[in-house]
Amino acid sequence: MRVPKATHLALTLLVAAGMGVTGAVAKGQGTHASKSPSPKPGSKTHHAKSTKKTTRQVRGQKAPAPERISEIQAALAKDGSFDGKPSGKWDASTVDAMKKFQEAHGLNPSGKLDAKTLQKLGLGSQTAGLAPPMPPVSSSSLAPSPSPAIRRQK
Repeated sequence: MRVPKATHLALTLLVAAGMGVTGAVAKGQGTHASKSPSPKPGSKTHHAKSTKKTTRQVRGQKAPAPERISEIQAALAKDGSFDGKPSGKWDASTVDAMKKFQEAHGLNPSGKLDAKTLQKLGLGSQTAGLAPPMPPVSSSSLAPSPSPAIRRQK
C-alpha cells in the first residue's frame, strides 16, 4: 500500500512536533546533521535583533497642553498675578506669576503646577490634595461583632 506524499509529510510533521523538532525544521535546519559545528558551552552566540521597537515611559510630570497653559494664565491674570495676554507657553513670566499666586494663597511657592494650586485657581478637582482615597466600606464591616463575653454553651 502506498501513502500519498501529502499524508506522509503531515505525519512526519506531527511526529516531529511530538519530538520537539519543530523549531529546527521551521528554521530550515531540518533533522539532518548541519555543516556548522554547534556552539561550545559557555560561548557567546550571535542572535538577530528584534525589529520590534519598545517605548519607554518617561517618569515625572508631563507638560500641560498649550490650551491648558492658556487657561492657567487666564486664571492667574484674573487673580492679578499674571500681566499680559495668555500665550499658551510656560515661560518665565508664567513661572513668576505662579510663584506670586502660590505665595499669596499660602501654598509652596515653587512656580510648578500641583493639585492644590490648580484647585485654588478654580481649575482643579474639589478633592485633589485634601486627603488620600479611602477604601470602600463593605456592609459586613458595618455589622456589630458579637461580644466576647457571650459564649455558646454546648
